[in-house]
This record gives sequence, structure tokens and C-alpha cells, in this order.
Amino acid sequence: MEKDRRLMIYCLLLAAICIPVFTGEWKANVVKELKALVTSCVVVPCSFTHPGPNLPTSKLRGIWHQSNNRGDLIYDEDETSISENFRGRTKLLGHLGQKNCTLEMSKIKDHDNGPFCFRIELAQRTVTSDPEKFSFLEDCVEFKMLPDPPKPKLHHLKTAYQGRPYTVTCSVKHTCPYDPPKLTWSRATADVPNVVHKETHLGNWEVESILTIIPEEKDDHTDITCTANFNGPKTSSAMLTLYVKRSKNYNHIIIPTVVAIGTAVIFAVFCVLMVKRYKRQIAALQRGDGSVWNRLSRMSRRIRSDGPGPSRSDQRRSTWSRFLRRPKADIVDMSHIPKNLNSKYCDYQKVSKPRFPSPKSQPKSYNHQEEDFDGGDVYENSADLSTYGNI
Repeated sequence: MEKDRRLMIYCLLLAAICIPVFTGEWKANVVKELKALVTSCVVVPCSFTHPGPNLPTSKLRGIWHQSNNRGDLIYDEDETSISENFRGRTKLLGHLGQKNCTLEMSKIKDHDNGPFCFRIELAQRTVTSDPEKFSFLEDCVEFKMLPDPPKPKLHHLKTAYQGRPYTVTCSVKHTCPYDPPKLTWSRATADVPNVVHKETHLGNWEVESILTIIPEEKDDHTDITCTANFNGPKTSSAMLTLYVKRSKNYNHIIIPTVVAIGTAVIFAVFCVLMVKRYKRQIAALQRGDGSVWNRLSRMSRRIRSDGPGPSRSDQRRSTWSRFLRRPKADIVDMSHIPKNLNSKYCDYQKVSKPRFPSPKSQPKSYNHQEEDFDGGDVYENSADLSTYGNI
């Protein structure tokens, strides 16, 4: 009696654990469509849910099969049960105990288009009982075959500036995250290009390479190529033409402006110095021998004296003009002579006005004419006559 009671309690506990598992709803989440490159690989994200607590991986069995034939397996733990066409090319990446049923298929062939569906089986309760199977025929994946790899896309500015960093981003999409394509550049740089690998949306990934260069003038109209190397091997590339704009240089404006300003400053300083110099000279002349005009008149007379000489009429006029300018003191004063002098002295009285020889009788001298008359014979003769008149 006690033994039957214990067996009943054990059955109730087992029923409490198993009833939610077998009576609940099982669901799978699988990507509906993926692009698969022939000769490359593809990863199919997959997850599932089930009621009740988590089950250990050892009690679960994941299977992938053709949608139209459940017996045509593309993946199973027992490789002997896998179809020969897929044997050695598929593997389960996720852990079933973590509700992850992700599938990887390598060396894609052009007829591996699917659809492919996932099925999960529970471990047998007894040796004779059949395992519980849950197929997700409504959540299958289909491949869109790509005979040629996708081309990379380049993101960059239209114009590069000389001496400034210039960045080019090369990106390409793929469905094989565990062996992504490798991006290479046609231009070598000192710095290794930065590579970023990210998932854009479920089942699709993108690898991105960032190249930074400092263009020079010689790089104008040169090409930069980004090449994507896929499994297979297959490659694709994208190219851009680099347009380098020279950095702004204002030397053609600055240099002429500086030269013009410098020339103007030098000329202005020179003019100021010359004006000061002539002002000093004029002031020195004014402080010296009379006014400036006297100096200039003397200079002009000196220049004329060095010329061909005055004419005869000019000489005569100059002589008499000098005689007329003679001081009045040179005239002989006869008033002190007594009136009762003899008439013989009258002859001498008449000689109060000295006579001078005619200019015609003088020897011709054209040079230094004025110097000969300055304080020369005229005044000496007048002095003699005055002495003679006193006698």
C-alpha cells in the first residue's frame, strides 16, 4: 500500500512537469529570405520558443530538412542521415538549450535555394516510445542565389583639398559573418585602414573599411580602388577618381601688395629727406651772404662772365653807368679858392670835372669786365684829379 502511494505521487509530479511541455505552443523565428553567394557561405539566424522551463541540450535534437520532403535532411546530429548533397557543408551554430537553432551552410551551390525548415525533437521517454517532434513548416528560409558578388559602395566627399585629411569609406554586404569578405585598397598608407563589421538587419551583415589619406597636388585625377575578396574565391571592386583642389594661397596678392607698399614708403621717406635737406641749404644761404636772390644773381653773373662776353655797346653802357654811380665826394670842391686869383688859375678851375679817356681807347677785355671797373682806374683817376684841383 505504501509503495503504490509513492508511485502515485511520482506520477503526479512527472505529469506536472510534462503536461505544460506537451500541451503548450512551440514557435520558431526564422528569416524568410537571404541572398547567398555561390561558392561562399550563408548563415541562417534561427530561434525557437516553447512553454515551460528551459530544457537541456542533451534532451533536444535539432534537424533541418527540405520543406517539400521531411525525410530529405540537410542537417542532423547523425551525419549518416544527412543527404549526400549537403553532407559536410552544414552545421548548427547555436545551442538548443539556449533556444538557438542558427544554421550555417558553406560552399553554396547554385541549386541550394531551399526552402529549408527547422524541426525539433524531444528525447525518448522510453526505449520503445517515439520522440515528440515539432516542425515549423510555416517558418522556412529560402535562398536567392547570387552568381556574382555584390560590388562595394564608396562613400566620400566629391572634392579633396591639398594637405587636408581625406576619408573614403568602402562597404559591402554579405551573409557570411564567420568568414566575411576582406577589403583591400589600391593605395598604400602608413596607417592601417580601420575595419568595422556589423549586422545591418537579421541575417545580413556589412563589412566596412575606412581609408584616410592626405592628398597632394600630384594625386589630382588619380584613381583609388576598393576590392572585396569573398570565399570561392570571388572578388568585386569599386573605383573613384580623386579630384584634389589646391589649398588657397594668397601669395599672388600679398607679395605685389607688400612690394607696392614698400616702394611707396621708401619713396615717401626719400622725398621727406630731400625736402629737409633743401630746407637746410636754403636756411644756410639766408643766414650767410645776404638773401637767396643775391646768391642767385651772383651765380648768374658768374655764368654770364664765363660766356662769350658783352658787346661793345654793353661795355660802354656799363662804364658810364659805373661813373654816374660814383660818390659825390669825388667831385673837386673849388669854393675855397679865392676869387682874386689870377686868371691863370682859372684854367685849372675849369678842370673841376675830370675827363676820362673814351671807352673806345680802352683795350678790349671781355672777361671779368666788372672786376676791372670795381675799385679800379676810375677811382684812382678821380683821386688824382681831386688832388690836382686842390693844388
